[in-house]
Amino acid sequence: MDRREQILSVHALFINEVVKSGTDPDRKVEFEQLLKAAENNEWTDLVAAIRRIMGGRRDIEILNGLDEEDQVIAEAILRGLQDPSTLPDPNAKPDPAQAAPGLASMIHAAATGNVQALQLIADMADQMSRAGGPMAQLASVIRPLINGERNPGKLCRKLDEPTEKMVLGILEELKSLEQH
Repeated sequence: MDRREQILSVHALFINEVVKSGTDPDRKVEFEQLLKAAENNEWTDLVAAIRRIMGGRRDIEILNGLDEEDQVIAEAILRGLQDPSTLPDPNAKPDPAQAAPGLASMIHAAATGNVQALQLIADMADQMSRAGGPMAQLASVIRPLINGERNPGKLCRKLDEPTEKMVLGILEELKSLEQH
């Protein structure tokens, strides 16, 4: 799963809600609450772009000044307004086996002080915890990984086999990232 797909899967519900509530006059209050919550999470640039989009702007300049995560979200909203079938599935559960390189890179960035990566990985871990099962198991090792834990015995102690393989894949990727 590439970084773009990870961003879309993490924010699928938000993207869907923006498109649905933003285009329904009966849901104006809901839409404003959604944007207010996003602003409270310091997504002010994204919220400004969403307001311009919902105000009728559809040009690519809307994306200028947005970071990568915000651009991916804004592009998904634009596509979803044009063709709702392109909206990310809000119920899709990301396949953790495909995510080791992306997760490792976000964990590495978060561990080295990248606030956006920390927020994104925290949001992902929260969603993974709520998903339960193996996803929750994986979420339980993210904080120790960010804090520098690299001992597979400690990290994998309570994990099932597929989740353990995922964590070992993340450790391998982190080892490579940390050598550079």
